[in-house]
Amino acid sequence: MSDLPRRAVTRSAKLASLPLGFAGRTALGFGKRTIGRPAEAVAMEIQTRTAEQLFKVLGELKGGAMKLGQMLSIFEAALPPEIAGPYRATLTKLQEAAPPLPAAAVHKVLAEALGDDWRDSFTSFDDKPAAAASIGQVHRAVWSDGRAVAVKVQYPGAGKALISDFNQLARLGRLFGILMPGLDVKSMLAELKERVVEELDYTIEAESQTIIRDAYLDDPDFYIPEVIAQSGDVLVTEWMEGTPLSKIISDGDQDTRNHAALLYCRFLLSGPKRSGMLHGDPHPGNFRLLDDGRLGVLDFGAVDRIPGGFQRRLGLLLRIGTMADIDEIEDALRDEDFIREGVEIDAEALQGFLAPITEPFVTETFKFNREWLRDMAARVTDLRPTNVVRQLNLPPEYVIIHRVLSAGTGVLCQLECEIPARAESLKWVPGFADDEDGELVTG
Repeated sequence: MSDLPRRAVTRSAKLASLPLGFAGRTALGFGKRTIGRPAEAVAMEIQTRTAEQLFKVLGELKGGAMKLGQMLSIFEAALPPEIAGPYRATLTKLQEAAPPLPAAAVHKVLAEALGDDWRDSFTSFDDKPAAAASIGQVHRAVWSDGRAVAVKVQYPGAGKALISDFNQLARLGRLFGILMPGLDVKSMLAELKERVVEELDYTIEAESQTIIRDAYLDDPDFYIPEVIAQSGDVLVTEWMEGTPLSKIISDGDQDTRNHAALLYCRFLLSGPKRSGMLHGDPHPGNFRLLDDGRLGVLDFGAVDRIPGGFQRRLGLLLRIGTMADIDEIEDALRDEDFIREGVEIDAEALQGFLAPITEPFVTETFKFNREWLRDMAARVTDLRPTNVVRQLNLPPEYVIIHRVLSAGTGVLCQLECEIPARAESLKWVPGFADDEDGELVTG
């Protein structure tokens, strides 16, 4: 494919340039230390330049490296705007500029998955894709029974490119560790690779979508399209009309924004309790507000399976995080490995960091807005070694949860909404409410 630089030598050379650049910057930093520059200033410079090169190379690659760059929001959040901004722009440009798969190639994938007589399954099929992403594209068609359907076709070779990139990037753990020294990078990369491998398997996506659809069937608030057929690298589901959440963000009135935001929040929070699964890609493009007021949900390739016991652990951690007792908060974070063994934490700094972040779960209603989000971002973009965020770990089982929490919060802030996030948490997150009276314990 023209948009996947798949030649092994070219891709490996780009990725291999990362540790070489890091080694050079480390040597430069040592030299500057010897002539009297403060160690903290040198460390900041090395971290900043490392991050800049890291994201530049990731942004140049499509496939696994690009996917990894999109998913590692914890690193992006730790970068100053002058680095993170251009990186995000690069990824957006890559997504929007990705040339569509030629019709002949699409037909070949359909024939391999559905048989040479694949056209008999459709009344009509639009060769022009309705949407494109990093590993596949979607076509609109009409199924043989007259239903409008979305046909998801995976790019040939996308799977090999993804796995190849992850195998290369897994060797760069020390480089990522420079940005977040408290992080167990190796375990996190292994978890990300496993999730992306699952995302390549449309059989898993079809099963996940069916389970979640059944959990929300006939729900007055949500609609999940039915899976019509799945085989190989092709997934056929009901076509769903509606107003994209991105359109509501740009043009919606306040009542519509609040309504969409409440359903969006409710769906993300209720998923584990109702279906045992968490939608792992809460991008605005995956949600539609239907004419009847329900929220329609798309794309179940990235799904996190959350068993009941873990749901309660998560809820208890969220509840403890809202408490005033910083010792109990630190103990809970250590129990869940957010603070790794041997890592020392400034308790006062930790409490100062967590207090505003947990505010949406304490007040009766909360106004999500861009100003609050910028303030939250400022707390983690401080690259000084004294920043408590840099000492925190992200346990593998929380990787997708972190992605959903951070991205979902960003969408709510884009919607500039006011919703009762606390009440939704009390209702849908096991362990968040006190077992006896259903009230939130705040210390």
